[in-house]
Amino acid sequence: MRVVPAVIALLAAGMAQAHSASDAYLTLAAAAAPQPAATVIEAQWDIALRDLHFAIGLDDDGDGNLTWAEVKKHGHRIARYAYESLRVSGDGAACAIEPSRQAIADRADGAYAALFFRIVCKGTPRTVALDYRLFFAIDPSHRGILVFRSGKGTATALVSPDNARVELRLR
Repeated sequence: MRVVPAVIALLAAGMAQAHSASDAYLTLAAAAAPQPAATVIEAQWDIALRDLHFAIGLDDDGDGNLTWAEVKKHGHRIARYAYESLRVSGDGAACAIEPSRQAIADRADGAYAALFFRIVCKGTPRTVALDYRLFFAIDPSHRGILVFRSGKGTATALVSPDNARVELRLR
């Protein structure tokens, strides 16, 4: 991840074109050794800036170009919008989402807001369930691409309005 203002300028071409497919990438990594008091999952959620602009408006001056200053200014709105659309539970009990930082991720199709956070579940649940709703209310074609790494290997899932809840086995 690089926080490079020039990367955001690449978004200008995407904003000028028709809205392309809406995807976000959620990568989760469970700690190798569970702790008795809590289970921690490190997470990175890459969300296309073009989609966030469509949903909450990021281009303050309306020039069709997002700058790092505009993205940074709306960092709290980006986080609130994203985290309100994700719920996590471990064996049925709610888990906490603890945001840590934001950056910019450069992907082949443009610039993404990269949200880094931890999921903390009490105890050592066998399964963690994700209820993912990002953009579904405004864009039913949105897809979340999930990659989950744990001691059991790597699992992937495609999250959509028809498949918004995903259960992951930790143990």
